[in-house]
Amino acid sequence: MSLPAIIESIIFAADSALSLDRLCEMLPEYERSAIKTTLTNLVEFHEGRGGGFCLAEVAGGWQFRTSPALHEYVVRHVKTKTAKFSQSALETLAIIAYRQPITRAEVEHLRGVDCGGVLKSLLEKKLVKILGKKDIPGRPLIYGTSKEFLEVFGLKDLKSLPTLREMQSLDETPRFERQEELPLEPDTADLDDSSLPFDEPLNP
Repeated sequence: MSLPAIIESIIFAADSALSLDRLCEMLPEYERSAIKTTLTNLVEFHEGRGGGFCLAEVAGGWQFRTSPALHEYVVRHVKTKTAKFSQSALETLAIIAYRQPITRAEVEHLRGVDCGGVLKSLLEKKLVKILGKKDIPGRPLIYGTSKEFLEVFGLKDLKSLPTLREMQSLDETPRFERQEELPLEPDTADLDDSSLPFDEPLNP
């Protein structure tokens, strides 16, 4: 059996992205350089054939993924529940992704509201993980993003996160098409995250 076929079968059967180190452990009879070269060749092969899926490097490993261009067709068949995020969850996740390692208090300082329920929800979705405890009085937990976070958003690693300049370049709406935001009422601006249906308060 050829090495490309072996690697394809292993990656196809895996539940998550497989790193080069893991593939080398599983295939000790092959040289690391041969496995690495095969992965590169497989990426080029699947890109060149223009099929419905490709081999992508995500979350520090390799994984078969459907082509983003075919998303609207794939969702017609897929019946699994897709993950939905509230605005507060996305804001909290973005802060953790760009400022990690970070404590809950630091996240709340940046957002200006309690984030207990949001953090619990992100932990349950395995998008965020506990990295340890900060060496300060009280020893608060510190949080960071997980491997699942990279897989969900199709990122090779944290360096693949878009920069502020790249995000600003996406906003190309002409000024005359912009709508000014109305100021929030005081009672609306002070709403706690736990009041959102997406979040659940932490148990005492």
